[in-house]
Amino acid sequence: MTSTAGTPDAAEELADQAAPLDALLVDAALGTLRRFVPDASAARLAVSLVRRPLTTGRRLRGLASEFARIGAGTSELAPAKRDRRFTDPAWMTNPVLRRAVQAYLAAGQAAGQLVADAALESRDERRIRFGVDNLVEALSPSNVPLLNPLSARAVVDTGGLNIARGGLSFLRDLASPPRIPEMVDRSAFEVGRNIAVTPGEVVLRTEVLELIQYRPQTEQVKQVPLLIVPPTINKFYALDLAQGRSMIEYLVRGGQQVFVLSWRNPDARHAGWGLDAYVQAVLDALGAVERVCGVGRTALMGVCAGGIIASITAAHLAAIGQQDRLACFGLLVTVLDTANAGTVGALVDRRLAAAAKAMSRRRGYLDGRALAEVFAWLRPGDLIWNYWVNNYLLGKKPPAFDILFWNADTTRMSATLHADFVDLAMDNKLVTPGALTVLGTDIDLARIDVDAYIVAGIADHITPWQNCYRSTQLLGGECRFILSTSGHIAALVNPPENPKATYQTGKANPANPEDWLKAAQAEQGSWWPDMLAWLAECSGATKPAPDQLGGGGLRPIAPAPGTYVFDS
Repeated sequence: MTSTAGTPDAAEELADQAAPLDALLVDAALGTLRRFVPDASAARLAVSLVRRPLTTGRRLRGLASEFARIGAGTSELAPAKRDRRFTDPAWMTNPVLRRAVQAYLAAGQAAGQLVADAALESRDERRIRFGVDNLVEALSPSNVPLLNPLSARAVVDTGGLNIARGGLSFLRDLASPPRIPEMVDRSAFEVGRNIAVTPGEVVLRTEVLELIQYRPQTEQVKQVPLLIVPPTINKFYALDLAQGRSMIEYLVRGGQQVFVLSWRNPDARHAGWGLDAYVQAVLDALGAVERVCGVGRTALMGVCAGGIIASITAAHLAAIGQQDRLACFGLLVTVLDTANAGTVGALVDRRLAAAAKAMSRRRGYLDGRALAEVFAWLRPGDLIWNYWVNNYLLGKKPPAFDILFWNADTTRMSATLHADFVDLAMDNKLVTPGALTVLGTDIDLARIDVDAYIVAGIADHITPWQNCYRSTQLLGGECRFILSTSGHIAALVNPPENPKATYQTGKANPANPEDWLKAAQAEQGSWWPDMLAWLAECSGATKPAPDQLGGGGLRPIAPAPGTYVFDS
């Protein structure tokens, strides 16, 4: 396995697969190991294969024949060219290593074919494939010390220091949650020094949040301000990474008045904070923005799980006759319709959901480190074994990459919000008007009758783009849907200077996302300028930028990025 974790492209690719996912909250509460314990799906696999003796026998005889060819040196099996684990030439030129790789590939293919032969029901098949894929990844010969040619050479080159350094890293990672290989060299970053450095001030602090107002960087600003609601897991500064890679910086330099919430990191004292508390917090922030800017309308935008909270807030305002406080609405990599969301849905049932909620209720919160561990095992090849080789076998440090630094800065989730999100995902409540009640109002997304800007990533397995797209069918206003070629995090961190950036747009929003994709037009570059232009249309005229931050009785409390961002 060639270690490419230190290259920028590889780090960004891995970062796309390393962000939290609300639909994994059940597993995060119950722990990762339960996924690998044989269950009823495994029993049904065994029964199905026994009932197909001819098919199963033929498959096993084929595997035995391939093993015989491997032993005789006549097998033509070879790893795929894009398989980074076996790019070192020694894997195929050394006869022992070549046979090890071929035997591994043959066994993995046979395992996958046996699962297909069993013709299981879709849910069972996804569960079994998840376990088989994890097992196959773990058994790769590239994970074995000294057998991996890179590891063997490193022993010679360093006099064995790579093994010593790797062993220390292994013990350190194993000593504390999330008990997975470290993905980032954290020493390269410091919040407020070289990350989350866009100038601003905290103008409101409550028990739940700090509201940051960013200092204008243009002489004229738009009259209508923008309020961004970030996710409730991890910190807000995914939107304010290093200079030149910060969405907040870009929007401020584009003449927008930008406000962002920084959520408090809850502990057991805040177990009762649920959707009611978080929606009320957004309403408090919205009122503060109106006071500071002296306006009655604000653009509201939510990101990932924060998009769910923002959507519920917007629907609440519509229900109580205050929708005119919203100039427009935005959702970035947010899933409101959780139907057919893939593997995660297959791994969770109502019994497990109830157990997960009970577990977090006893603790008072869900630990974000547990969620990070669960998420890593969704992509073990990239997020476990890639770093196993880099950190432990080669004794190298992981990359210094701002997105991975942010991803490692996990937070807790209050027990009640955890339970509320689990119920939302399990029952898909947001697609049915009135299925969810928040702050005493029935939530109906169709009543959000303002223009909306929706962004998804075509390579996003955390919030699948098809699910993100279905928000265009749920909201009542005119929606502009943007599909980036990136994954989850890179879809957000998409500065115009990125030469690889492209996105797709469409003139209409048919019910079927695949129909939208067929008719979509490809655009070169980042979608940030497109969003800025869209925001300009709903943000009114310009006015002179304020000399001082705060206003309406609210004064600066602390410089950005505030104090809650440092809570651990």
